[in-house]
Amino acid sequence: MESETVRFDTKIAVLLRDDLLVWQRLNVTAFLVGGVGAAVPEVIGEPYRDADGGTYLPMFRQPVLVFEASKEQLSAAHGRAMSRELPMSIFTSDLFGTGHDAANRAAVRAVGTAALDLVGIAVHGPRNAVDRVTKGARMHP
Repeated sequence: MESETVRFDTKIAVLLRDDLLVWQRLNVTAFLVGGVGAAVPEVIGEPYRDADGGTYLPMFRQPVLVFEASKEQLSAAHGRAMSRELPMSIFTSDLFGTGHDAANRAAVRAVGTAALDLVGIAVHGPRNAVDRVTKGARMHP
């Protein structure tokens, strides 16, 4: 099979706070990218099918870049994404103590923007805008 290099006009980036436990990083990433897929359906590809006819759910049609950042860098990135009006999902520390979507939304709704204790964000947008949002963060090891 020949692979061709595709350069996408947009980026999907996840920024995780660098003090999270491994299970928290994985959990937060899964929740955050679900928001991007739901809000920006054009980033989702076609369903998969194996040679025997088995079918599988579609995935993102482009890479998801995962970064880590300090609490301060994450807050700054959130502000840059907000100022650029990029589609963004957020995960706050309070969400580790909730058990379902309605409780998650209530926990976020109870806190003002400046006081959100962010542990992760995901953004989608033009390549250069997402690059500016993630400035200062480093690729997740």
